[in-house]
Amino acid sequence: MITLLRPTLLLLLATATGAAAQATPLTLAGAVTRALASGTDITTARANLQKAQAAVRAARADPTSPITALTQADQDAAAQAATLDATKLSVTQTVVAQYLSAYETGQKAQVSTAQVALDDRQLKIAQARLAARVATALDVSRAQNTLNSDRQDLTNALAQVPVLEAQLARSLNLPAGTDLTLSAPPAPPKLSVGLAALQDGLEKRLPTLVQASNGAAFAALQVKLADNDYTPTRTLDDAKTALANAQRGLDDGSRAAATGVRDAYRAAQDAQQRVGIAQEALTNAQTALSNAQAKLRAGTAAAVDVQAAQVQAQQAALGVTQAQGGVWKALAAVGAASGLDVTGLVK
Repeated sequence: MITLLRPTLLLLLATATGAAAQATPLTLAGAVTRALASGTDITTARANLQKAQAAVRAARADPTSPITALTQADQDAAAQAATLDATKLSVTQTVVAQYLSAYETGQKAQVSTAQVALDDRQLKIAQARLAARVATALDVSRAQNTLNSDRQDLTNALAQVPVLEAQLARSLNLPAGTDLTLSAPPAPPKLSVGLAALQDGLEKRLPTLVQASNGAAFAALQVKLADNDYTPTRTLDDAKTALANAQRGLDDGSRAAATGVRDAYRAAQDAQQRVGIAQEALTNAQTALSNAQAKLRAGTAAAVDVQAAQVQAQQAALGVTQAQGGVWKALAAVGAASGLDVTGLVK
């Protein structure tokens, strides 16, 4: 079927095939694991946490360290720990999206190849019908236009694959020019954690809320230290104002974060429902293909009808792949929004 393509498209396919023979194999879980082990953002976050932990040890070892310095050191270490955990979830979200984009584009190129072959056959049929004077030049022109459009889609998909794989390789901290062979992503897990559990404890997991909570706690400490008979009243009043402002900021941030989790949770539920719809469409397409094949054997359908049904089945299978990819991306978004991994990929 590929011999129906133009030479330039054949060259692109041949180049992609030759590269794949020497490519680095990857799975979705393996890609995430590699990114979490050696990704630039993760490495930086780990270094910052180690630095903050060293500062805590130094502050505790110094008997002259005031309570404010000890508190700030502890709070910075807690913030850096939350930042590392959040960075892991953010990196996971990025890698999942990049992996799926590259893989699905490769699958789309395969479907486009089959579609172009079908278009070419239908163009030849239109030309034959025109020669037999049972079709018009307009029918041929429309078939040619469809073929040209689908050829361009194929060319675009083939050109996108190496670009998308290069983006993924960069996130995995792989050498420039590394070729990848991406395995089909597994079926995504069900979202088994409830919304309430995802929203509970956000101030201990999300870096922005950890910092806001630390700010409120430090402001409360300042009020406590100023609430005596030897500190100016103005100092105490200012500390109380700072505490009230910090608490308002924490409350507002908590509400916004909870809303973000709710939106991500809803999107994940929607994505899971769409998998079932896509699978039903695939079942229907496969039934239509079986019917077309039976009609061909019975002499009541043409070979091109079976070919068209095959393309539709391939498109439906791609739809299932894309729907499942949508679930993976939605789960990764839930993790980034809530600070809890629900993909099972973060180790």
